[in-house]
Amino acid sequence: MKHAMAGRRRRGALIGGFAVVLVAAAGLTATAFAGGGPSLSDNFEDGDTSGWSKSGGSWSVATDGTKALKQGDNGSELARFFAGDSGWTDYSLQASVRPLTLAAPGASAGIAARVGGAHQFERLVLVSGAARLEEVKGSSVTVLSSLPLATAGSGWHKLRLDVSGTRVTGYVDGRVVGDVTTAKLTKGRVGLLTVDASASFDDVSVSAVGGAPATTAPTTTTPATPTTTAPATTAPATTAPATTAPTTTAPTTTAPASPAATATPVAATWPTPVSTTTLTATRKITGSFDGGNVRFVGGGDLGGDGQDEGQDPMFQLADGATLSNVIIGSPAADGVHCLGTCTLRNVWWQDVGEDAATFKGTSASQTMTVVGGGAMHASDKTFQHNGPGTFVIKDFQASDIGKLYRSCGNCSKQYARKVQVSNVTVTTPLKALVGVNANLGDVATVAKVTVVGGTSKTVICAIFKGVTSGEPTQISSVPDGKSCTATDITLK
Repeated sequence: MKHAMAGRRRRGALIGGFAVVLVAAAGLTATAFAGGGPSLSDNFEDGDTSGWSKSGGSWSVATDGTKALKQGDNGSELARFFAGDSGWTDYSLQASVRPLTLAAPGASAGIAARVGGAHQFERLVLVSGAARLEEVKGSSVTVLSSLPLATAGSGWHKLRLDVSGTRVTGYVDGRVVGDVTTAKLTKGRVGLLTVDASASFDDVSVSAVGGAPATTAPTTTTPATPTTTAPATTAPATTAPATTAPTTTAPTTTAPASPAATATPVAATWPTPVSTTTLTATRKITGSFDGGNVRFVGGGDLGGDGQDEGQDPMFQLADGATLSNVIIGSPAADGVHCLGTCTLRNVWWQDVGEDAATFKGTSASQTMTVVGGGAMHASDKTFQHNGPGTFVIKDFQASDIGKLYRSCGNCSKQYARKVQVSNVTVTTPLKALVGVNANLGDVATVAKVTVVGGTSKTVICAIFKGVTSGEPTQISSVPDGKSCTATDITLK
């Protein structure tokens, strides 16, 4: 059995060109090679966990084939087991991990590098249906990249996490999960961890950073370098509650999407209405209409603000139309309908009625673009996609919503739909960011999204089996890398 790890520095000496750190614990040594980096290994065969320290959970050496370290409390929200030295900088951490339960929403098990505290580290985790590379800083969790992995919740998996300068690379069973060059953490110990899960760990080792494992090429590619804008706090002068607006980044189905060189900051405050106009019939827009920050509310037949399907919209946009600088108050009826390609620029919904906006039309080449603006109090969907084509949502903020986007789950005529979400901030409560139908060929790309009040249980991608009658069935709540990809998701 090999058991060489670092718990605490007691004394150091230079012997034969190596800096040797000795720890006074049974079977426990730690070495830091001059020019070579830290070294650690443990396979737990002697049942000894001296030199490790725990935070949460129930940790013990148990038999799992051979002897292995087990965290057996799947009710522990965050359980961690630490070793090594707080001064370690560049190294490769490897461990075998076998999740025992990943049933709870947000459950995960994996390894952590550059641990600077109980809530500051780079981590590589197994979640239901995927492996994820993440950076944790306090309550902020940034998903750097993810790799679909159908077997994540069963059997042993070899995890490897390399940290070198600003570069962080994660592997699972020799496949690249992510390779990013935006790491903000610089040094720290190593750790094993679970979130609302139980798991076994074995064959832990730390060595100098080497080359990639010699295995077949992975099915995903390196994620785009994340670009993050500064958080912005919303405090509307109208009846709208406060909303915040930081951002993050995400991939496409086979290669992560490249964000714009400079992201447009989400608006810091909601606009103040210059006046209020009541619409008793749908206003039909061709060409462009600039509302000049007038607030429009529904009256007469448009005086409803419930969730009943089939309500008329406040605005109906013809193919090619643009609606700008409009504040939609309450009652809001069914918001805005687009009959083809359209643009909504700086449109604000103070209290979403049935839906904020619905994308209709019949052309696969049509695009509905929502840029800027915000929405609040959507108990179900914010944006509904009924027709074909691509729905783009960017530089947007929302709070207290069910879903930001939903591809129609039970329209009588269905299509393969696309949605692109980028530079968006949502303040909880939130049921799911996007909902798509995998069986119909939908593709969602989620990029640069911050969920204020989000946790590891926050659902970014809700994946359904769409139907033409009856109710759709949800089949997954994690990105699958095909119908939905997401990376650089910040939860804070």
